[in-house]
Amino acid sequence: MLLILATTPWFESYRETFLQSMPASDHEFLNHYLACMLVASSAEAEPMEQFSKLSQEQHRIQHNSDYSYPKWFIPNTLKYYVLLHDVTSGDEQRAESIYEEMKQKYGTQGCYLLKINSRAPNRASDEQIPDPWSQYLQKNSIQNQESYEDGPCTMTSSKNSDSNLLSLDGLDNEVKDGLPDNCRVHPLQIDQCGDTPHNTDGSDHAKSASSVHETKKASTGLIRGACLTLTDHDRIRQFIQEFTFRGLLPHVEKTIRQLNDQLISRKGLSRSLFSATKKWFSGSKVPEKSISELKSTSGLLYPPEAPELQIRKMADLCFLVQHYDLAYSCYHTAKKDFLNDQAMLYAAGALEMAAVSAFLQPGAPRPYPAHYMDTAIQTYRDICKNMVLAERCVLLSAEILKSQSKYSEAAALLIRLTSEDSDLRSALLLEQAAHCFINMKNPMVRKYAFHMILAGHRFSKAGQKKHALRCYCQAMQVYKGKGWSLAEDHINFTIGRQSYTLRQLDNAVSAFRHILINESKQSAAQQGAFLREYLYVYKNVNQLSPDGPLPQLPLPYINSSATRVFFGHDRRPADGEKQAATHVSLDQEYDAESSQQWRELEEHVVAVANKGVIPSSFYPTQYCLNSYSDNSRFPLAVVEEPITVEVAFRNPLKVPLLLSDLSLLWKFQPKDTSGKDTEKERVTGEPEMIGTEVISEFLINSEESKVARLKLFPHHIGELHILGVVYNLGTIQGSVTVDGIGALPGCHTGKHSLGMSVRGRQDLEIQGPRLNNTKEEKTSVKYGPDRRLDPIVTEEMPLLEVFFIHFPTGLLCGEIRKAYVEFVNVSKCPLTGLKVVSKRPEFFTFGGNTAALTPLSPSTSENCSAYKTVVTASPSLGTAFVSTASSVDFGTGTGQQLEAIPVPLPDSVLLPGASVQLPMWLRGPDEEGVHEINFLFYYESVKKQPKKRHRILRHTAVICTSRSLNVRATVCRSNSLEDEEGRGGNMLVFVDVENTNTSEAGVKEFHMVQVSSSSKHWQLHRSVNISENRDAKLASREKGKFCFKAVRCKQKEGDIQSSEKYTFADIIFGNEQIISSASPCADFFYRSLSSELRKTQDQLPAYPEKNASEGAVRLIEKCSEVDLSIVVLWKAYVVEDNKQLILEGQHHVVVRTVGKEACSHSQKQEPPEMELLKFFRPENTTVSARPSVEQLSNLIKTSLHYPESFHHPFHQKSLCLVPVTLLLSNCSKAEVDVIVDLRHKTTSPEALETHGSFTWLGQTQYKLQLKSQETHSLQLKACFVHTGVYNLGTPRVFAKLSDQVTVFETSQQNSMPALIIINNA
Repeated sequence: MLLILATTPWFESYRETFLQSMPASDHEFLNHYLACMLVASSAEAEPMEQFSKLSQEQHRIQHNSDYSYPKWFIPNTLKYYVLLHDVTSGDEQRAESIYEEMKQKYGTQGCYLLKINSRAPNRASDEQIPDPWSQYLQKNSIQNQESYEDGPCTMTSSKNSDSNLLSLDGLDNEVKDGLPDNCRVHPLQIDQCGDTPHNTDGSDHAKSASSVHETKKASTGLIRGACLTLTDHDRIRQFIQEFTFRGLLPHVEKTIRQLNDQLISRKGLSRSLFSATKKWFSGSKVPEKSISELKSTSGLLYPPEAPELQIRKMADLCFLVQHYDLAYSCYHTAKKDFLNDQAMLYAAGALEMAAVSAFLQPGAPRPYPAHYMDTAIQTYRDICKNMVLAERCVLLSAEILKSQSKYSEAAALLIRLTSEDSDLRSALLLEQAAHCFINMKNPMVRKYAFHMILAGHRFSKAGQKKHALRCYCQAMQVYKGKGWSLAEDHINFTIGRQSYTLRQLDNAVSAFRHILINESKQSAAQQGAFLREYLYVYKNVNQLSPDGPLPQLPLPYINSSATRVFFGHDRRPADGEKQAATHVSLDQEYDAESSQQWRELEEHVVAVANKGVIPSSFYPTQYCLNSYSDNSRFPLAVVEEPITVEVAFRNPLKVPLLLSDLSLLWKFQPKDTSGKDTEKERVTGEPEMIGTEVISEFLINSEESKVARLKLFPHHIGELHILGVVYNLGTIQGSVTVDGIGALPGCHTGKHSLGMSVRGRQDLEIQGPRLNNTKEEKTSVKYGPDRRLDPIVTEEMPLLEVFFIHFPTGLLCGEIRKAYVEFVNVSKCPLTGLKVVSKRPEFFTFGGNTAALTPLSPSTSENCSAYKTVVTASPSLGTAFVSTASSVDFGTGTGQQLEAIPVPLPDSVLLPGASVQLPMWLRGPDEEGVHEINFLFYYESVKKQPKKRHRILRHTAVICTSRSLNVRATVCRSNSLEDEEGRGGNMLVFVDVENTNTSEAGVKEFHMVQVSSSSKHWQLHRSVNISENRDAKLASREKGKFCFKAVRCKQKEGDIQSSEKYTFADIIFGNEQIISSASPCADFFYRSLSSELRKTQDQLPAYPEKNASEGAVRLIEKCSEVDLSIVVLWKAYVVEDNKQLILEGQHHVVVRTVGKEACSHSQKQEPPEMELLKFFRPENTTVSARPSVEQLSNLIKTSLHYPESFHHPFHQKSLCLVPVTLLLSNCSKAEVDVIVDLRHKTTSPEALETHGSFTWLGQTQYKLQLKSQETHSLQLKACFVHTGVYNLGTPRVFAKLSDQVTVFETSQQNSMPALIIINNA
């Protein structure tokens, strides 16, 4: 809130000085002298003679035409004779006698004996009596106690300008005719009086400010009235009273009566003659002319005896004795006469004093005639061209209006008088107008601020720098924060300049800083000027204290929260076929999902390295800290590894900024190996502890956001605190960017012509995340710590770099490619425990755990295959080669969770500077598209570190896969009795292979090389439908079908690890066998199997077995489970750059259930475009305890064995009996009760036609109990009476588990029809 008074002390001082320094003029008599006091000392030899000389001198000055100044009120001036007697040194009797002589000569009313100095000078300090003159002497009149050169020093005069009738300095400021100036030094004046408003002829002369100051100092030490006693004080008061009441006032009354009598006697004749003459020649009354019409007329000058002037004299005398009513009447009368005579100067004076008299009348009988003042001001200014009188008029009227709370009218009046001829006067008046606006009933704040700005400008032109600065600062309180940016810029710029001129450098810097940090809307040229001014001022400030702390610079803006900190070396660029691991870099954008994946991978590998338990001190490794990362802990940096800080700069200006010698500001607390402080705290500039990178030039174009990456190189362990950045802020000479395009090409060359620059700093202060956990934190605003800039430098650690050689970017789905990985230890510490973990372990392998299973080089066979191959002699057609392998040999377990794959380093240690190159086999993912595959390499130091136990290296491989083959497989139970050994059963495996490649990758055709199986219980035995053309080719969009016979594996007794042993069977279509139980075929099989297990475990909910019926259902379900994996190995011929390449790969299909088709990869189901909303609540469906029909049909396997055709002589014997064997096989691992019903269950005539007239002879129902996987045969007889084709598959089989009550009927719908042909012999 602005609380500002209606006036100011300096304005009041100015006003008083101005009014006192007004020169006496001929059109008014307020400043004319009315009386003269002649003073002589009683110590004079002839006091009476001295009085005569003084009287003659006064008469000569008044009536001699050589003296036009001072001016006298009337010719008969009152002379008052004072005999001054010094009591301590003079003769009192002589003084009395002289006084008696004076009374006889001048009368008792015209003289006085004044006795003073009753105290001796040496006794002046005994008793302290206050200075009697201090209340009557004005401050600035003390220094002007100088007499005129041509006047006697003993003569003083009384100027009746106000109620203070005694004035010590008779003449004030301006003497037009040879008398010396007694120029008062204005309170606002610096060194000359050139701007004082009463400067009418330009002949002002003034003392210098220094001399005035010395005079003031001398006068302040002067003690007045030291020899006066209280009795003397009373004598002086009595003297003044006698002079006033017995001398002056009677003289004034007498003069008023004389003037009145003269007017009455002279006015009648002269007025009547004048008016009659005027009427005679004009014939009518002449109307008063307006001010605008009178502008061209010259002012009339009256002789001193003119009756109009006598009226004015009478009015002035009445005004001086405070007879305001009579004074108003006289002024009003004089005004009319002056206007009639077109004496505009006289009329304006009468109007002015009439308005003042009306205001000063007690009781306010009439309102203040403000229009009188307006007319007077206009007359003075426009007609008389007298700005001094106009200003006096404005000052008087403004005070009157302010006293009546008419601030708006007062402000308008003050503003009207501002002009170009006097900057000081205009500044004061504008400031007063501003104060009027703010003191209105409804303050006009904006008008106040605007006029303060105008006043400040005029003060500045007048040389009043302090007042100019004050005005701008007061206006800034209004404009600040209102969005008026251009106004704020102007004010701040002026404040800065004025403060600099006054050597208030801190204020200047602050003002210029505000211009730069606000979002400026100035033009580029203006902003450049602001910036140069700011730099110039800043440079001067720095020169005053060169050893002081670096100043805070306002530009460019720094987005502290966007600061990123990276620990480690920069990534090496790719070198030919050698590609470095992507790891982490500042060029990568933060991805929350990716960050979470890396965290999970690290947690997993740490748990594996620590025997399944994550240590309590574990904290995820963060190489790059940003606003999204968890920065609540102190990050760990490693000695001799750089720390890169990315600082986000923004240039808000439209001119480019050049930062030179840009570096980080830090402090460092060294520690020894035990963690104790070893030395005092170090700061920036000590490279033996922390090496600091310096960017020589960093250019930020106009309105550009740009990041700078600054590095530190720690050489010692300890605590590092990054405080901010230090740089030289400068401009480029002659470069202004237009529309964001820099004027200087090649800005990075370092050849900018640097303009002015200053060195300073900016701190990096990052606010942590807001806390929102406890109730107290939620109800208040609290922020947690952000310690990304406070790393702890730890001891040296090993540093691994990984390079990928011949690493592909594009693969076919299922394609196998061999690449190499190079591991390099670039540190001075050995590393161990190297492991790799990935969310997609089925994508890669380093080979098996044993060297025997891993091919050494890619040239193991004639076609440079990545597989381990063996050339075979031609075996029996389509017969499988059988081998076994354990999943443990290939680094995979049961598939319950991700496996951390150890990297087979020689001796498990990588020494400093050593490098190892290892083969890596890759397999293209089964789904087409772009795949991002994350590798996390984990390693430890041989020497255990307390703070940093391990390190990691990340790599993201991007592989684009295109479609190749789609493999589907189905398993059916075989009805054949061949190769049966009394137990188990055979199965038929149907494999459909479709070429889905669209020739985008230039693939001509696919060749099926080999089909292998892998299972714990089943194996492929031989191919059923292999053709004579053994080379199975598939061109684009072709489809092939293969059928294989599968048998149960023969388990060896005493095989302890049979649960993890898989049997591999290879059926080859050429003369080269790929060992499917060796790397990399087995690796990818096991990895895909474990991946498949993880997927199924994630999808299947766990239902515990609650009762016996659910256990029975599980037993029945197991009957239809197969768990047979089919591996299809292929080669693809690709034409690329006119060269034919051979690609190879493999697809896996896991067949889990009999009769259910399995696919090599899940088909994508496109969601429907629109789906109806469901407004019902789904019921809780419980798992049915009854197995499906499909599962029941697999509990008991049935097959009929009979001759396909039977010849019988029906003409000899009408009944034909055929023996039929019914084979029942228990597929479950529990005892099963079986009921065989031979009766025909049918009523429809169609069924009778199918079955014909055959019937079963003998027992029609059998009850059997089959043990686990037991096979039983029943000998049956079928009776036929006609020739024809019959279906023997009519027996119905019912089965139930022996310990269950529920009976399930097995469905024979899926079994093949048993047709027999009966012929007549």
